[in-house]
Amino acid sequence: MKKVLTILAITGLLFLSTVQSSYAVTTAVQTEEAADAAKETKTFHQELKQRFIEGGPFFMGIVLITLILGLAIAIERIIYLNMATTNTNKLVSNIEEALSSGGVEAAKEVARNTKGPVASIFYQGLDRMDEGIEQAEKAVVSYGGVQMGLLEKNISWLSLFIALAPMLGFMGTVIGMIKAFDSIAAAGDISPAVVAVGIKVALLTTVFGLVVAIILQIFYNYIIAKIDSIVNSMEDASISLIDLLIRHKK
Repeated sequence: MKKVLTILAITGLLFLSTVQSSYAVTTAVQTEEAADAAKETKTFHQELKQRFIEGGPFFMGIVLITLILGLAIAIERIIYLNMATTNTNKLVSNIEEALSSGGVEAAKEVARNTKGPVASIFYQGLDRMDEGIEQAEKAVVSYGGVQMGLLEKNISWLSLFIALAPMLGFMGTVIGMIKAFDSIAAAGDISPAVVAVGIKVALLTTVFGLVVAIILQIFYNYIIAKIDSIVNSMEDASISLIDLLIRHKK
């Protein structure tokens, strides 16, 4: 996770420095290329880059960093949750067969060799089997809480970036409007040409912040749904395990 965040953060900073350099060059030649740019058909990437530069590299760069960090967390969580998904019905069946043929030690071996939080919970319950059903059930419940914490790790940071992106965009909007009024005060005249630049910056930062929040919100909802699915499977499988242990004890 730390390596992913570091790589994406460095990439974002490099991209931001490139955009800042491009911003200075673009501002210098913007008047000369205005007529030619209107005639050329731009690709989506070129249009996005131009809008990013026009929005101002500072606030747009900060919003971009929130997108990169948010995507890093989302991708890491999706990979982890997909790896944590287990066929609980098959696992319960294997545990039942192991208990019937080889006892608790054979069932523990099956749980040890199976990946995922459900198998880890099963192993903890089976490991406390010699202390009685009640202790095994307490171990299952306690370790289930630990596994839920691991599933929900870093989700709060993702929700922070979802809230932070539009707030940064709105801050850019306010600053853009302030610049617009400063231009009006300096020019002593309210004309579209004077106001347009500040308002354009304000709108672009707002749009970019909202787009980032929407993208991260989609990933967030998917991750939450995935966690709920795994937790439900954990609870159902835990009940099945306790039933198996009770039958085996008899």
